Amino acid sequence: MRAARLIKMVLLLQSRPSMTAAELAAELEVSERTITRDALALSEAGVPVYADRGRAGGYRLVGGYRTRLTGLARGEAEALFLSGLPGALRDMGLEDAASAARLKVSAALLPSLRDAPDSVAQRFLLDAPGWYQEPETPELLPPIAEAVWDDRMVSARYRRGDREVERELAPYGLVLKAGVWYLCARSGTAFRTYRVDRFASVALAVERFDRDESFDLSAFWAERAAEFARSILRAEIVVRLTEAGARRLPYVTDRAAAEEALAAAVTEEGGLRVVLLVESEEVAFSQLLTLGPEAEVLAPAALRERFGAAARAMASRYA
Repeated sequence: MRAARLIKMVLLLQSRPSMTAAELAAELEVSERTITRDALALSEAGVPVYADRGRAGGYRLVGGYRTRLTGLARGEAEALFLSGLPGALRDMGLEDAASAARLKVSAALLPSLRDAPDSVAQRFLLDAPGWYQEPETPELLPPIAEAVWDDRMVSARYRRGDREVERELAPYGLVLKAGVWYLCARSGTAFRTYRVDRFASVALAVERFDRDESFDLSAFWAERAAEFARSILRAEIVVRLTEAGARRLPYVTDRAAAEEALAAAVTEEGGLRVVLLVESEEVAFSQLLTLGPEAEVLAPAALRERFGAAARAMASRYA
């Protein structure tokens, strides 16, 4: 990952008087062009990296600059140990490396901050998977994580429905969403998202790819997640809601769709009339059934009849 590479670059320059772009590229296993970009990024971030021009030139740190972990404040130290996800690190095969890193950082902290790891561990825990499901680690997650970490191309076979397709991918990042792992990768010139548990095989290539530094994993995932949520809303239903039903609607169906429907609601006798986008009539039935008498489906007629049948059956059982 770029952050780790930048830190290693600083440590390399810190340990030697100077290094050429070729030497740094060989040490960090990237191109000289990437070294030039990284040096510029470090300089813009306040690290005094100086480039000597000419055949005998290279990169060096100015003024005896050295990194100091002991400059961490308590809040920063606690946030550092809070940022790790033990389960996710274990799934990716990075648990031992993360443990060693935490020990090294702990040893470098000021004595007054040595209790930061224990302080955070006893106060915060992230349990990513949803309720009522046993999380499963995809078998191919560790090699995919290795490829992401090393900026290494992969040849993969991916299951789409009842067939498999072959892909050459530049793996940019991994996302853990509700217990499911997703790979964000470049295929050709386009960035796409793949479920890790649908990979049938993954082979790491020898060559590495030059990472597009403008790629923002967080922004990319947010955009794709929003697109996916909207793309599955293919059906339209009309519902009359009581005041209580209107309050609860965003909690039983897609929140954005519910808020959009409520914003355009029409007040009429008996409540609010809303036009709601849903994934399907089947999904809408299971979702709106939880609202009970606080919602009345008006259209389509087939869905209204289904709710009527359910209401009659319920009344019969409790007669």
